[in-house]
Amino acid sequence: MSSAAWHARIVCGNEVGAGFLVSPRRVVTCAHVVRWSGRSAVTVAFPNSRELSALPAAVAVHGGWSGGAADPGDLAVLELDREVPLAPAEFAPPGAELGDPAPTLVAYGFPRGYDEGMLARYQAVPGPLVSDEWRQLEAVTAHGQPLAAGFSGAAVTLADGRVVGMVSTVASERDIRVARMLPTQVMARYHPELGERVPTPDHHPDAVRRLYTLVRRAVAEGLGCDANRLYVDAVGPFGPPLPGPGFTSLGAAAGYVQWEVPGAEAVTRFAERLQELLDPPSPKPAAATAATRTATAAGATAAATAAVSSWSPILVEIDHSGAGADQVTVEVSAYREGQRRRVGSERLARGAVREYVQRHIDDAFAQLAPGAEELITFALPREWLNEPVARWECGAADSTPLGCAYPLVVVDRSRLRSGQLRHRLAKKWHKLDDRSRTQLHRVDCGSPERAPSLRKRLRDADADLAGYSFPPNAARSHFEAGLNTPVPVLLWPRTGCVDAQHEGPCSGAAFLDALSASVADVPPTELPRRVRELRETADADDDPERHWATDVQLLWDDPRCFPEPAASLHSPVA
Repeated sequence: MSSAAWHARIVCGNEVGAGFLVSPRRVVTCAHVVRWSGRSAVTVAFPNSRELSALPAAVAVHGGWSGGAADPGDLAVLELDREVPLAPAEFAPPGAELGDPAPTLVAYGFPRGYDEGMLARYQAVPGPLVSDEWRQLEAVTAHGQPLAAGFSGAAVTLADGRVVGMVSTVASERDIRVARMLPTQVMARYHPELGERVPTPDHHPDAVRRLYTLVRRAVAEGLGCDANRLYVDAVGPFGPPLPGPGFTSLGAAAGYVQWEVPGAEAVTRFAERLQELLDPPSPKPAAATAATRTATAAGATAAATAAVSSWSPILVEIDHSGAGADQVTVEVSAYREGQRRRVGSERLARGAVREYVQRHIDDAFAQLAPGAEELITFALPREWLNEPVARWECGAADSTPLGCAYPLVVVDRSRLRSGQLRHRLAKKWHKLDDRSRTQLHRVDCGSPERAPSLRKRLRDADADLAGYSFPPNAARSHFEAGLNTPVPVLLWPRTGCVDAQHEGPCSGAAFLDALSASVADVPPTELPRRVRELRETADADDDPERHWATDVQLLWDDPRCFPEPAASLHSPVA
């Protein structure tokens, strides 16, 4: 059997092209060779292995080619209807097609009248890839076989038979002997599994095999993980940023790490993080955890740190810009391992804030560690704490309210900037970490309690949660008592009584009754999750507007989630 038995002839309708075997059941070719596969059958033959008859095949992978001669992604992977007993093609390292002198390259194609195939000799033109996609080829002589129709999809090889690329386009003019090929690293961009077969000088073959073995396992097991987060985690804070809109698949992210990120560390980290998600460590027994938390003060501190580290905040800061009443400054950041990563900052008209935030929250998710527990936090000026941010939609294509999709809280920007209040809040949270219940301190409508009396009551009780029956603008001084005491958690109905001084029962009292029953058994650290559940329950109710939790607003403020002191926002526009 010929050592070049892996060369394939492909027929799809009236189209004839070439291809090459990359696994016992898969053949790579150009997408345009099989563009009529939806209407015509695809057959694959191996002219150098005559004992094999032509086999039916189907398109298993498409590179995204749109149909134009200059469109990228002109690659397809065909799945044969059965395995073939042939050794697949071997690949050379990227760039092996270049040199001084330039090596002679060989392509095996099937021009008209030559069903058994013909060979064409070409050389690669040095320099950059054309449009970051193609390597230009020029004929070695003016008298040999030109690259013509029937060569599309042919493997371009070195003299020893190792593949360096695939013929994708040929010159239509008869006397011009130039063509283009997709180099192997570009082919792997559209079919990342090729990365396992192409030698990469920076990476040990075992590391690459492990990477793609884990990727295949994750896909087979339906692992729900964010490829963008895995990439960001693998390259670290100083690695290349997430490209464009991110990755559409886990394989694409793995391929990018292999080909585009310098050094070997990122491939190893990507594989390790994926391994951790596939085989998470067994949790410690609850009894052992409890013992650790009570054994020593150091143990209690470790437990508190663990409780906080379960949250990975996405921080949306909105503030006055100083450029007019309608202008605000918006900044979106993600916190990862205690480090703040800014993903967007801009001065906007208030009416443009929601769409900007939706877009950049999506970007911020890519900066979180794999498996991180996201907490969307809006830092707002005091007079905007009642903004309906939890009701904002997730995005243009997803109408789910943000507060139903994720734990979402607000914090007061004045507290976020105050070192004094941050210190007092941090001390209070160290006490709250070991509490398994939350005590609700009610602030009802119609109470004769003055704001200074409320402040003293909250301070004397060392209050961790204050529930208001009315929104902030109904009695702002009473809200400021809770903010300045400071109470770490405040809850209120965003809509309701406009005058907190009225007498008699109201919806606010019913709100506090239901709230008290809903949060009494919840540790303070878990309140963002419970409130998200309450919002989702209200949204799913047959009459959501009448559900008591429809407009619940949660101010939840643990300064340990934001270890970097918040600087005053400034307009990015001079």
